[in-house]
Amino acid sequence: MTQNTSNLLKPIVVKFNSGKLLCSADFYRPLGAGPFPIIVMAHGLGGTRKMRLPAFAERFTAAGYACLVFDYRHFGESEGEPRQLLDIGKQLEDWKAAIAYARSLKDVDPKRVIIWGTSFGGGHVLSTAADDNQLAAVISQCPFTDGFASSMAMSPLTSLKVTGLALQDKIVSLFGAKPVMVPLAAQSGQTALMNAPDCYTGYFALMPEGSNIPNYVAARFALDIIRYYPGRKTPKIKAPVLFCICDHDTVAPSKTTLRHANRTPRHEIKHYTDGHFEIYVGEAFERVVKDQLDFLKRTVPIN
Repeated sequence: MTQNTSNLLKPIVVKFNSGKLLCSADFYRPLGAGPFPIIVMAHGLGGTRKMRLPAFAERFTAAGYACLVFDYRHFGESEGEPRQLLDIGKQLEDWKAAIAYARSLKDVDPKRVIIWGTSFGGGHVLSTAADDNQLAAVISQCPFTDGFASSMAMSPLTSLKVTGLALQDKIVSLFGAKPVMVPLAAQSGQTALMNAPDCYTGYFALMPEGSNIPNYVAARFALDIIRYYPGRKTPKIKAPVLFCICDHDTVAPSKTTLRHANRTPRHEIKHYTDGHFEIYVGEAFERVVKDQLDFLKRTVPIN
């Protein structure tokens, strides 16, 4: 059953420093008196905080958890030029900056910080948690855990075309030229980082009505993704981790994710017979958010 969240306080837009730039975020404060546990949240590959993350944050806030939902630098409403530059190192810095900011907020309990990431962000929270032993809990949803496994999910022809664009972009970046872009999601057979049959319609189903969020990133990112293995850090994570795994995931292969999840000292695994993009909407969303709330109430109770 869908929960009514119409009586919640509206989130306020806040800014925090990451490096020399400002990240934009929405701060959701529950009704009542704090201090509240807080969930720091961000999206995946090229996503912004407006792409269905409010639906999750509203449910968590209704249950008594504050939420800080942020955009990475170079994306959404955060600062950073060139736009749509997906730099793994910078995004991990953004996570650390967001957590530090969350711990400083009034009415927030700095000892009860939870991090929530989805898709590529689901990998970032694993890397981040491995380096921060003070976190209270982690939720990793349909996570990217293994660069090689995700790269192999592409067809050889698509991989070759994307690599060509990435090399072009890397070369022009040395001369300060405008980035060469690659689509994030496209129809099957078209060149993109995600072009499995469910990706194009699934990705655009996350877009708010009337939005014009770009469906592309600087192509040089494709040279880095194969060297990123956040799943390898799971044995170092001290906090309890909930893995929400889509068994039919065409973007982040579930078999590899399971292997990394099972190496996490304090892990719980929930399986869903849904695709990578289905769990953001409809009945699949209701199932996953119910499981996440159950995990939160057991591991980081409000009182």
